[in-house]
Amino acid sequence: MNLRYFDLIDQTYDFPQEGFSVENDYLYFNGVPLKEMIDRFGTPFKMTYLPKIGSQIKKAQSLFEQAFGQYGYRARYVYTYCTKSSHFAHVLHEVLRAGAHLELSSAFDTEIVMRLWDKGLLSKETTVLCNGYKTKAYLAGIQRLLQEGFVNVVPILDTTEELDAYLAIDVPTINIGIRMATEEEPDFDLYTSRFGIKQQHIGSFFRERIQPNPKLRLVMLHFFIYTGIKDNIYYWTELNKAINLYAHLKQQCPDLHALNLGGGMPIRNSLSFEYDYEYMIGEVVRQIKEVCTKNEIPEPDLYTEFGSFTVGESGAAVYQVLGEKRQNDREIWYLINNSLITTLPDTWGLQKKFILLAVNKWNREYQRVILGGLTCDNDDYYSTEANSGRVHLPRIERYEEPLYIGFFHTGAYQESLGGFGGIQHCLIPSPKHILVDRDEEGNFTYEVFAEEQQPEGVMQTLGY
Repeated sequence: MNLRYFDLIDQTYDFPQEGFSVENDYLYFNGVPLKEMIDRFGTPFKMTYLPKIGSQIKKAQSLFEQAFGQYGYRARYVYTYCTKSSHFAHVLHEVLRAGAHLELSSAFDTEIVMRLWDKGLLSKETTVLCNGYKTKAYLAGIQRLLQEGFVNVVPILDTTEELDAYLAIDVPTINIGIRMATEEEPDFDLYTSRFGIKQQHIGSFFRERIQPNPKLRLVMLHFFIYTGIKDNIYYWTELNKAINLYAHLKQQCPDLHALNLGGGMPIRNSLSFEYDYEYMIGEVVRQIKEVCTKNEIPEPDLYTEFGSFTVGESGAAVYQVLGEKRQNDREIWYLINNSLITTLPDTWGLQKKFILLAVNKWNREYQRVILGGLTCDNDDYYSTEANSGRVHLPRIERYEEPLYIGFFHTGAYQESLGGFGGIQHCLIPSPKHILVDRDEEGNFTYEVFAEEQQPEGVMQTLGY
């Protein structure tokens, strides 16, 4: 018996599920009718479903509020958005509209803050965390924010030498944070993170350089795990170190009141994704509360820096399958009308998996395939899914409606890593980018943020 593509998905996963459904043989993403978008805009295109950004922020805020109530945690939760995940104005507008704050990592980020303020989209009371290694340009941007009167700018020291730059700024007081260098995962090439200050040096550094200077207020300890908030021994061990360091510093520093839980929560990269957000957040809050009670100190305000969690699930990329190519008895290629390397660089550089689904032909029999891009690069292909290990898509026939496919939850990092607006491998043009929103009546609205890249712009970039 030949199974339909719909049967494969329905029997393999819990389907339909949040964000994905099928009606009349066509896929809907967060209720958005993808076939209507294809008919209207053509392919390839990228899309950002703007309402998802705010809903993710509210989800985290609600879960932390719930955990605070459950464990009697008496402090604030502050959601900050990690701008490096996606710097686009439409993303920042949604982030700020949802009541989130910002975490920066470069000099240009400070210019973004100024432009958002000029447009009235944030206030000078908005929390602005300044992370990362500070170049001269980045330090100049931080100085500008401080002197312009942004009262909740918190530079987070990545090195001890960085402190000298803030002492030279002509402001009465400066709130600062310290980033604690964590140990890397046991299977990582390096032992200690290159970011932050060694844990064993932080106490003496505070006493010798910060505490004697009335201009400086240490208000935050920053803790970051690259792999994010995961339920494993490595994460809980490093978190425990950070909590105990905070307790030690708090006993010496009354100004200290914030613990920054750097590192994000995962997003769904498969229809079989499982992650207990409620348990993980509750356990983080419980452990911090326990250490604070033991040391007889107030619980710290908790800050998070969620980037991919904020914007990742809002994104999708839709392509047309141009044709089928068989090179041997085992390998069937579906060639798409763009490049995976340039539009979804994480699939190539990090072998990352996204949710891949057919947009149409759900009632057609399926087969195992390999997706190939248009570049002449041997690595421009996609052959395995996150859990099944294979890519299965509906069979195609000539002289009928083309097969369209979509990669979903692609909203973080892909545009910046792929070089949005620049030149692409083999000069394959960047696809059009469409913003999808809902109006007051709940109807979908569409805005073309960027048209497909045209030859004249590419030639100008190349100097022709």
